[in-house]
Amino acid sequence: MAVHKVAIVAMQGVQLLDVVGPSDVFAEANRQSGTDYYAVEVISTSGTPVRGSSGLALVPDRSIEQGISDVNTLLVAGDPLIQERPLSTALLEWVTEVSARAGRFGSVCSGAFVLGEAGLLNGKRATTHWSQAAEFAKRFPDVKLEPNRIFTKDGNVWTSAGVTAGIDLALAIVEKDLGLDIALKVARELVVFLKRPGGQTQFSTLLAGQLAQKTPIRAVQDFIADNLAADLSVAAMARRIGMSERNFSRQFKQDVGMTPAGYVESMRLEAGRRLAEDTSIPLKKIATDIGFHDDIAFRRSFVRRFGTSPAAYRKSFGS
Repeated sequence: MAVHKVAIVAMQGVQLLDVVGPSDVFAEANRQSGTDYYAVEVISTSGTPVRGSSGLALVPDRSIEQGISDVNTLLVAGDPLIQERPLSTALLEWVTEVSARAGRFGSVCSGAFVLGEAGLLNGKRATTHWSQAAEFAKRFPDVKLEPNRIFTKDGNVWTSAGVTAGIDLALAIVEKDLGLDIALKVARELVVFLKRPGGQTQFSTLLAGQLAQKTPIRAVQDFIADNLAADLSVAAMARRIGMSERNFSRQFKQDVGMTPAGYVESMRLEAGRRLAEDTSIPLKKIATDIGFHDDIAFRRSFVRRFGTSPAAYRKSFGS
């Protein structure tokens, strides 16, 4: 079996699990298949040790200047502060050149910003960590961003959400390369889901909307958080701060980045998700406590947002 070369780019400040998570999946795939199919190398811009966001250091195998040939899979790992740091021209040129030769390329977490800056995601479906999705969408409007997905595959372009999602991505790659049986054995050995319940949904999303700076809208957000079971219709919330419904809806969307209805549903579903995970309160009671008409409406919204039912979610993640 021919060797499949995997290059993982690690930048200063990287979350180390974005690198070692996929690396361990590929290493375990070798063990479970009894082959040396995957050969993984960590690449940095300078070749010097990479200091991760945790403070621990990672020694790369080589720098981008030393070159690497015949890459089959290129992955760019994320950096929590990537939005604030300039990306070097040398890195962007290297990633562009190698991705053109690789049979498959992609990113883990905010590594998608590198691919986006290089123009490699234009017209493609992609994802990134939920907390950076709004900024990503603003910078790269030509990318078909899917912010709630754990990972996406569009042709030979694979992108994943934050941290542990890199493991999900790597497992999917192993399944494609070596088959379901090997991928399942790897997942069992690493004690992770082969496919998480809910398909590919970022359960950890607290809220995509930002907190408004303007006092009236912020006051409404505070009221929503404390009164999920109250009447949170546009009319009721607009009356609360003395605005017309039309003006309230426009101002809310401008300040928060979401419609009032979308924001309320997100808050209710996030509260429901936490209660399903952390308590043994009956799901019917949770539904009414967080403002849904009944448990059927709660289940319908929950499945639409998270890709699984409240009962299935509780069974998998409940404490």
